[in-house]
Amino acid sequence: MATAAVQNTIKPRPAKKERSESSLKWWILVTVIIGTFLGRLDQTIVNLALPKIIDSFSISVSAAGWVGTAYILANAIFVPIWGKLGDTIGRKKVYVTGFVIFIIGSILAGLAWNLPSLIVFRIIQAIAGSADYPTAMAILAVTFPDPKERGQALGIWSSVFGASAVLGPLIGGPLIDNFGWRSVFLINLPVGIIGLFMALTFITESKLPERVRKFDWWGATTLGITLGALVLVLDKGADWGWFSVYSLISYLIVVVMGILFYFIEKYHSEPIVDLKFFSNPVFMNTLGNNFVVFMAMMGSIFLVPIFAQTFLGYTATQSGYLFIPMALGLMIAAPFGASLVGKVSAGTVIGSSTLVAAIGIGLFSFIDARSSAIDLMLPLFIMAAGMGFGMAQRTSAIAGAVPASEIGVASSVLALARNIAGAFGIALFGTLLNWAIQRNVLHINSMSEVYVKTPQIMAEYTGLIILKAQIDAYALIYELAAGLLLIGALLAFFIRVPDVQMSEEDRAMAEV
Repeated sequence: MATAAVQNTIKPRPAKKERSESSLKWWILVTVIIGTFLGRLDQTIVNLALPKIIDSFSISVSAAGWVGTAYILANAIFVPIWGKLGDTIGRKKVYVTGFVIFIIGSILAGLAWNLPSLIVFRIIQAIAGSADYPTAMAILAVTFPDPKERGQALGIWSSVFGASAVLGPLIGGPLIDNFGWRSVFLINLPVGIIGLFMALTFITESKLPERVRKFDWWGATTLGITLGALVLVLDKGADWGWFSVYSLISYLIVVVMGILFYFIEKYHSEPIVDLKFFSNPVFMNTLGNNFVVFMAMMGSIFLVPIFAQTFLGYTATQSGYLFIPMALGLMIAAPFGASLVGKVSAGTVIGSSTLVAAIGIGLFSFIDARSSAIDLMLPLFIMAAGMGFGMAQRTSAIAGAVPASEIGVASSVLALARNIAGAFGIALFGTLLNWAIQRNVLHINSMSEVYVKTPQIMAEYTGLIILKAQIDAYALIYELAAGLLLIGALLAFFIRVPDVQMSEEDRAMAEV
């Protein structure tokens, strides 16, 4: 009787412990959201500050472009390195290290005295910021072993990417106007300290077993050179010329270093990127959908503010306001999509979400010089809702397609695919836009006739032809982007994620 009484008195304690652990999970989610949001917001805001930086340092627009290019290059190179290091030496250790370096880099960037110093400090920021994505995703995957909860957590976390891209102009504009361009870097200090404190408090360490001792330095080096050359030519190819000497050298480096990387990874016992991923149909189909979706989205959306300012007379701040519905669409759809993880098949949700995004992008093909703000906001909202609806399933499918011990590396591959897809989309659509404008000018001119050729009439005639050619070119770009998304939707329907729990072996490998 006494024993039974004692047992009865201690029964509620495990439930309290479970509630505490459950609460800790969601605090960890909030923690990584702050880190991810800060890194992505910084990348977005800095682009707004470039005009002020140009004036402050008395530099050219092309020179200022290296502020963004250097960041993109360093970020792409170090993402897989951090992902592997996180799995090897500890994800919390890598996450906190990246956070500290990012804060230091932000302070230094805010104190930069010329362009070279700013570029160096931006590289430091990029190296540190690239630690966030693979380690954050791996931390969440280990923290939420249940597939349904993990899908919800990853979905909420993934929505931060879109939200930061949208909120960047809204936050950055007032900061720059009232406190100068240095404020976009220095604001990272107080927010970063909060995020760092939460990381130290809530995140628990996880890594691979001690048997993993080798780091693939040769693979990391060849992959870094390959990615550096690829991202560089995607970013600068339009300025250099796609068949210029610089571009051809970049192509050669990509091919040679890419082949070397393949053979190094094929025979290394602990490769920085496990090539077995690419024989996994779930991983490849999800990765393919992500690549196509991000290429279409980034390649077409970056033209929206350009169109608004060029043809509708909007200011930069007004152009930023256009993206508010996009943020709302993401924030509304992402949690709803996350709630469907484990209830509706990943292929169905991802395919449907991509179709909705394609409809949103396709609506942009109807805009012209008489379009209202609603004509731009509505497609952005629909596109973002489609994107957000499938985010949880996309990220969860990648996490569920590989062992827990390799989630960091898998997530770094996903981050690479998204970054390269975005860079490729911007380069491709920018080039296609220029080509389409030139083609349209010649076509419209050949189909037109002027009966009275006074200087004033000819000037108006030329202006109207160029305007019509540009408007039609934008419509073509959005039609192509919508077509790409339809292809992405078709890829999605081949995704079949097994409905299984994380194995005990994987859990053991993911814990200290």
